[in-house]
Amino acid sequence: MGPDQTVEMMRKVLMESMLLSAPLLVSACLISLAVSLLQTLTSVQEQTLTIVPRLVVVFVVTMATLPWMVHRLVSFTVRMFTDFHRYLG
Repeated sequence: MGPDQTVEMMRKVLMESMLLSAPLLVSACLISLAVSLLQTLTSVQEQTLTIVPRLVVVFVVTMATLPWMVHRLVSFTVRMFTDFHRYLG
């Protein structure tokens, strides 16, 4: 396996990891923005108000997107194993 194949394989792995983490990161950022805005408007500076909603939203989004994530991971793994002979030969 040459450097070109290694770079291509790592690019695919990084792209897949970004796609899988995107829904969680976007939901966490949006809920953090909303809670921060609410805290600024009401002048309530309680730390648990920032952590608990974010945990709940990330958990709900994880449960909602879990079938899609598992399907993507399984298909990616199968694709990598079937294409692996191309990298060795």
